[in-house]
Parts: sequence; structure tokens; C-alpha cells
Amino acid sequence: MLVYEGIKSGFINDVDLGVIADKIRNKYIERIKRRPSAPEFNSWKNSMQYMRGVLSDNEIPDNTGIAIEYNIPPTGCRIDFMMSGFNKDKSNVVIVELKQWDKATEVEDLDAVYKVNTFVAGTTRDVNHPSYQAMTYANLIKDYNESVQLKDINVIPCASPLFGHNDVVKLRDFIKKYIQTGDDGSILYEIDNGRIKPSKMLQDSLSQMLEGNREFYMIDEQKIVYEYALSNAIDTVSKNKKNVMIVRGGPGTGKSVLAINLLVEFNNRNMTCFYVTKNAAPRSVFSAKLRGNYTQTYINHLFQGSGNFVDEESNKLDVLVVDEAHRLNAKSGMFQNKGENQIKEIINASKFSIFFIDENQKVTLKDIGSEDLIKKYANELGAGIYTYELDSQFRCNGSDGYIAWLNNLLEIKETANFDIDGFDYDFKVFDDPNEMRKAIEEKNKINNKSRIVAGYCWDWIATGKTMTTVHDIVIPECDFEISWNLGNSQTWAIDPESVNEAGCIHTCQGLEFDYVGVIIGDDMRYDNDHIVTDYSKRAKTDQSLKGINKIAKEQGQEVADKIADIVIKNTYRTLMTRGMKGCYVYCTDKELNKYIKKYNGSVR
Repeated sequence: MLVYEGIKSGFINDVDLGVIADKIRNKYIERIKRRPSAPEFNSWKNSMQYMRGVLSDNEIPDNTGIAIEYNIPPTGCRIDFMMSGFNKDKSNVVIVELKQWDKATEVEDLDAVYKVNTFVAGTTRDVNHPSYQAMTYANLIKDYNESVQLKDINVIPCASPLFGHNDVVKLRDFIKKYIQTGDDGSILYEIDNGRIKPSKMLQDSLSQMLEGNREFYMIDEQKIVYEYALSNAIDTVSKNKKNVMIVRGGPGTGKSVLAINLLVEFNNRNMTCFYVTKNAAPRSVFSAKLRGNYTQTYINHLFQGSGNFVDEESNKLDVLVVDEAHRLNAKSGMFQNKGENQIKEIINASKFSIFFIDENQKVTLKDIGSEDLIKKYANELGAGIYTYELDSQFRCNGSDGYIAWLNNLLEIKETANFDIDGFDYDFKVFDDPNEMRKAIEEKNKINNKSRIVAGYCWDWIATGKTMTTVHDIVIPECDFEISWNLGNSQTWAIDPESVNEAGCIHTCQGLEFDYVGVIIGDDMRYDNDHIVTDYSKRAKTDQSLKGINKIAKEQGQEVADKIADIVIKNTYRTLMTRGMKGCYVYCTDKELNKYIKKYNGSVR
């Protein structure tokens, strides 16, 4: 979807008359269906003046195609500026990413190789390198626009060192290298009207990556639900209908494995499909695991954030596979001010949407994903509904019994399982966190699949440069210190050195290990023969319960306590089900440690 389209001569005239920003804003409202922010409007005024100067070169044809704010259909990403034309007989499109930065510095971090540091949104932060953004956008168009594939349109990003405000001549030379004859915008028209379809190269790459990849083997119920999903999606898309599929499944039922297999198969069947989660960690980890030893990082764009469909056209995409659907939010964007509801936007954007959900894993006040809400928006948008359940338990070797036992232990729900005797699952309680850490480190030596996680009861104070000298989680009476995973949060679950750091709920939910060591902080204790939660013991930097004090003030302390109790218990339930073979526990509250030992019958 193009917001502004025209040719060079008309663009320069609009800038000279001072109407370019107004024209972009009016088209933006018409096509995106919402008003742009004041900073966006001001950026158009400034950036377009700069691009007018760049294009003021007689060797750049007057009928060069110009497009501003091109919304890339699969992602909600928008390209700032595009130019089209010919170099001999070759159809070319040049992509430029425009920034309003005073300066940008390179981020000295191997995990942030495509990042720069700059002042944006009111603070200094690490952001994607503009050249990397332009390259990613070019790959998206190449991989998903049928017109580009069939008509051999060359998409060229400005993916070289940054062009600063003094580099006008260099940028002109870059453009003239690819555009020597104008096209009156015809190439941009082809792209804007091209059908969304995965390229053959992408399909072949995905098939090779998945073949023989043991990380994504399906078993039992997964295969059955896989066939149902495939059949329902094919029928829906081929008949141009609209349907929603809800798949319930507790910890370890293989929701993510199934989701990745469906992602690959749908793309291989010429269906536009993306894997969607709210949290970045599952997307980054599964992208890396699928890629394996292959170097094609461009498959990263198959893994999309749940807020990327705010402005998407209805039924533009064939299939969206939504993992961890219970973590979806209402609003999107950095400031939670965009869109109406992520569930509604996902259903609206796709002909067939699959939601993998476990409502017992809601761990923040903003988590609104529920089966009832999915059905509500499906009915509102005229979509049919399929529901399935994954029963086969394989993450925790004790099968469903371990989950039932855990529900009893944490007083989430009474079940018949009051002990785990006879379960093929290694559950241990430690009096010393150092001993627990040693046990996890030994297990991790086997295959790098063991990690330490903790409840969010300690502030994040260490930075990338101080993580080895300043520690976040400190338990003085045990002479124990460890830092949060600040340096590599998105791939912490698989990075070789991250066994030396503690993960939080946001970096491990939706992922699995062989063994997990869980530090239960002061937000949970054992008092008067019951589990007691206390949200006041959560870290100041914790956003999971942001707004709870307002609830206490407006609705009463009892209401706030009940809401927080669910979040805290769900958090520890989720952390304690990340290990397929075993879970080791240390509690800062000594009475809670004694209670779990007695409940479990194990002492370490």
C-alpha cells in the first residue's frame, strides 16, 4: 500500500509549494485510517526537503517514480522513500530509509551487530541500523511480492555506510547508478499491486532447514492437529473464506514445534504465512534453530511481532500462526497507543489464523489473550471457528501428573496428584543457590540445554559493560550473585555463555530446556499453612504488574491482591515447567523451601 505516489517532477513541485507533508498526511489518513503523529508529520517536512535536494540533479530523470510510506503487506513495516526507473533494460527500485537523528554511534556488542545508538523517542537507545532496515525491507519485497519475482524487478536498498546530511552527492551517485531512465512510476505500480506469495527460493530454503532438524520433530497429537490445521487452512484459502483455529495446550504439549512445522508447510504450498508472538525471544530462538548452520538470516522476517498488523488490510495474508496467544495485548506500539486489539487485528489481516493458547500462562496485567476473546472477534469479523486440544504431554517426563502436582503445590487448583513419586522427572529442592547453580552447570555441559531462571524480584542494575562486576540478583546470606540476561535477552535461551546468567519469564516463556533451575524470590512465601504472594516484593523495574497500584486504589486492595496472586503464581508455574527432564528449585523464603521439600519428599 502506497501512501504517496508520483514522479520526481511532481514531488519536487509539491515540496517547493510547501504542500508535500499535507499531501502525505491526507493520503495517510485515507489509506491507513488513522491520523499520523505530530513527530511523523514534522519528519516528512524535514526529510522531504532533504530528498528534494538529492533529486535536484538533471541526470536523475524527471519521470523517475517516487513513493513515500510504502506499507509492506506481510509485516506492517513502512518504507520511507522509494524511487523507480531503468538501467538499460533492467527494472530497478531503490529503497531509502530516512532518519531525523543528530548523530548515531556504533554499538560495541557482538549481539547487536546490526544496531546503532541514538536519541529517539525521548531517550538514548539502541535501534536497528538504517542500512539493515533497508536491506530487510528489500528482502521482504523480493521474498513475498509476485510481481517482483515474475518480472525480475531488482530491489536495491541503500545498505552501505550511512548517508549523512552532507553526503548528498554520494547519495545522488548511488541513485544514478541504478536509475538512468524514468518509468513514470510503472514499476512501483507493479509492486503495489503484486500478489503476496512466498518465493521459490524461500520455499526451498525452508524445506532444507526443516528436513532432519530434530528440534522440530512432531509426535502424537501434534501430527493429528497438524493435519487438521493444514486441511482447514487449504479449504479456507482456496474457497476465499475466513476461519479461526484455536489450539489449547499446556506446557510441553508441543505448541511451538507444531507452529514451526505449519509455518514451513504453508509457505511451501504458496500460502503467505508468518509465525507471530508478542515476545521477541521465541521468535529469535526459533528462527535461529530453524536456520541451524545455514547463513540465510533473511528468514527472520517470517517471525513477526503481534503488533505488526495494526494497519493491515483485511484478508491480505493467507495464514497467521500465533504462538503464546495468551500473551497478546490490546494496544500495540512502543507506547501502547496503536490499534484496537491485537487479536482482532490478526484475525482481520488473515484469511486463516491459528491461535496456540494456554490461559494459565498469563503473566502480566496486559496479557489479554483468551479463548472467549478470540471467539468474540472471530464472530465480529464473520470467521468460522475450529477448536482443538493438545493432550499429549512430553515436556515434563512425568506427563500431565507433574502439571497437576504443580497446580496443587502452588495452590492454583486442587487436583488428585499430591506427590510425584514414580514420575520420571527430576525435581529437587536446594537449601543453597550455589549448589543449585553447580547442578545446572553440570547438566548444561551435556548439550547446552540447562538454564537458571528467577522470579522478577531484583532490579536490573547491571549493564553490558558492568555485568561481570555488578550483579542484579544478590542473596547475601548464601554469598550468591548472578546477573540478569541483559546482554542477549532475545537469544539467551541458546547462547553458550548464558548459563552464567539468570533468565526471566520474558526470555524463557514459550521455550524449553532439559533442566531448569528456578529461584523463587520474596514475592512468594509460605505462611500459616498456605502459599502467600506479595506483589510489593517485585522489582521496581518489573513491568508485569504495572498499574496494580491504580487497581488497588480504584477497586480496593483485595481485588488487586487477587489479580497479582494469579500473575505471580502463573509466573512460577511457567518457570517451573520449562525443563523437559528436571526442575531444581531454591526459595529465598526458608519456610517455602521447607514446604516444597515436605511436599516433594526430596532434600538437597
